[in-house]
Amino acid sequence: MKNIKTEITKIHYTRKPEGILFNLLKFCSYFYGFASRLKNFCYDNKIVKPKKVNAYVISVGNMTTGGVGKTPVVSEIAKYLSSHGHKVAIVSRGYGGKLNNKNVNMISDGVSIYFGALDAGDEPFWLAQNTPGVYVFTCKNRYAAAKCAVEKFGVQTIILDDGFQHRKLHRDLDIVLMDSVKGFGNENLLPAGPLREGAEALDRIDRLVVVSKSLNHDTAIKVAKIMNKRLQIPTAICATEPDYVYNIKNGQRLMDGMDVTAMCAIGQPQQFYDFLRDFNVVKTVTFDDHHQYAPIDIVDISGCIITTEKDAVKLERFDRNDIYALKLKTLIDVEGLLK
Repeated sequence: MKNIKTEITKIHYTRKPEGILFNLLKFCSYFYGFASRLKNFCYDNKIVKPKKVNAYVISVGNMTTGGVGKTPVVSEIAKYLSSHGHKVAIVSRGYGGKLNNKNVNMISDGVSIYFGALDAGDEPFWLAQNTPGVYVFTCKNRYAAAKCAVEKFGVQTIILDDGFQHRKLHRDLDIVLMDSVKGFGNENLLPAGPLREGAEALDRIDRLVVVSKSLNHDTAIKVAKIMNKRLQIPTAICATEPDYVYNIKNGQRLMDGMDVTAMCAIGQPQQFYDFLRDFNVVKTVTFDDHHQYAPIDIVDISGCIITTEKDAVKLERFDRNDIYALKLKTLIDVEGLLK
């Protein structure tokens, strides 16, 4: 199964894919595309109307599958609004968590965190840890979660984490992220490509953010200019850069040049590995996105392990003191983005 997923990912980001597997996926994508266009047609023509809550709703999402970097951007927006006096709640689907996401689950009230990563899901838990003063909810029904946040807790602003395709809830601002290098991949719809929607979705974008996961942001600047001209919408750049590496048990920092094993379970692992250029990476271990770690996954790994903060929240419970996480810094002009 893992090999098939790896092959499909390669197809998604090959400019002109060929072969039997691609042809089979392309056939399936016609059915996916029909369902996606039908849904958008119904909403665009007000045959189906989204539900509203008494709050300003911001959606942060993307057009493709895989990790583009939405979660840190959600956190930065939430912290900015909270610091300016807004009562903010983040609403996530809670993918990968053990909690029943048919229910509205309050992961954090901005002061206390009520569920760990295994129950809440790695991304909602990371948001709860890294966005103090902000409510975090999970629920498959984003409207139910937003309604709960507004009516029970007086929340004024709702931020949807990965909400672009969730059209059941009315939003006032749609922010879409794209990777500066991978872009829209082979520009095919799922499952033949990484696109969740076709070109009809571009008209719904209010702000585009080009994410640069590199120390050189020249490519992102060029892509942002091209997309701004093509789509005629405000386009910003978000720079994600490595900050430092710290021990997930005691916070102690790891010295550059050490021999390490790099391990992760994220949508775009190579970008994480590229950030570890200051260390001697002797081995890389890659799991599927949202992988639920078990002790057996790390029992044969000797020496220091460096992982992502998203993975670290699921590894903290293991009895091992040589696991480190890469701290990233997210550089984005939130004030300019929200204008």
